Amino acid sequence: MTDANAPQPTADATSARTLVIIAYVLFLIGWPTAHLTTIAAVVLAYIQRDEVRGSVWESHYSNIIHTFWITLVIGIVAAPLCLILIGIPIEIVLAIWFLFRSIKGLVKAIDAMPYV
Repeated sequence: MTDANAPQPTADATSARTLVIIAYVLFLIGWPTAHLTTIAAVVLAYIQRDEVRGSVWESHYSNIIHTFWITLVIGIVAAPLCLILIGIPIEIVLAIWFLFRSIKGLVKAIDAMPYV
């Protein structure tokens, strides 16, 4: 049951929310696509971040950007360490962390809440 007096989201807020959700979905389907969609999500985040400054959506784009760069750097450092087996648990924990932040962000975006 909806409240007739409740403020309705504006078209800009709805489109911003939709783009954040699309970015998270692209982020999550990056694993089976050799991360091509992950890169597309990061590019989208960089493009849209200035458009949503000061709104709840800015935190989501910042999350996508930070998660991407942290995962990339740690993944590159851990890859050669897989040869001496220490990199394998690092890569597994990194993948879990990536999925956690992405799924948490998607859930928060669907609920129209900032990523905190």
